[in-house]
Amino acid sequence: MIPDALSELLSATQGQRDATWQGRSLLVINDDWGELILSRHGGHLLHYAPAGERGWLWTTSTPKAPPEALRGGVPLCWPWFGEPEDGNGPMHGLARTAQWRIDAVDEDVEGGVEIHLSPETQLHDTLAPRLVIHANAQRLAMELVTEHIGETPIRLTQALHAYFSVPDTHQCRIEGLGGARYLDKLADYAEAEQNGVLGIRGALDRIHHSSRPLVLDDGHRRLRIAKQGSDSTVVWHPGDKLPSDVPERERLNFICIEPACTRLDPVWLAPGAQHVLSMHISPESPAQE
Repeated sequence: MIPDALSELLSATQGQRDATWQGRSLLVINDDWGELILSRHGGHLLHYAPAGERGWLWTTSTPKAPPEALRGGVPLCWPWFGEPEDGNGPMHGLARTAQWRIDAVDEDVEGGVEIHLSPETQLHDTLAPRLVIHANAQRLAMELVTEHIGETPIRLTQALHAYFSVPDTHQCRIEGLGGARYLDKLADYAEAEQNGVLGIRGALDRIHHSSRPLVLDDGHRRLRIAKQGSDSTVVWHPGDKLPSDVPERERLNFICIEPACTRLDPVWLAPGAQHVLSMHISPESPAQE
């Protein structure tokens, strides 16, 4: 689900072009394999849909204006997830409100596109990120690559904060977390174990200690969500206490499932080393279970 204005941009696009929306510079793609919208503000993927399908991602219809972060799509939480440990810096880091440049848009080996991005300015003294997006008619993949360009080891937390579009959050089931320990952020980080399939009935904010692939079943389709470089999976929905940039009519149109590196699995990078956090999304039919 995306705002009407973004749908209109897609309808007016054949192939790919630049456009603007809500003060943000966009790359808009409408091709035989499917659709994609990418914002240079935040290096932020706002929309992806394979040909003939509804979009896999949700983006709010009432976004905050830049330089504020936009809610929806896949924000980049980097180089920290949540609040900074030293209390110095914005929630979820620097990447999601920075300006990114599109370095290359190439043909994907499977018939879609491969997009390379990097920040326009240096965001951190010793860490340098870049983003690679692969999109075609069968899958969406994102790789957030972090290189250590400093001289001493450093700690990194991060997330691909994906907002998945669903018809009704309360009808969703998330398979693959059974038996995983989790921290409940709504209960002062109390630890518990997930029992079977996860359903959403109200506010939820959990960090699951798991590297396993998941399946999001929204009652109409099943999406397989796999990842690499992450032992944390965050599942979040605000319930009835909506952020100011989420309209009430859209309250049950999304669920966040986030490959992450959190306090459970921080990454320690040595000088010259790099880390890749990736997410791979593809359809799964019941016969594939």
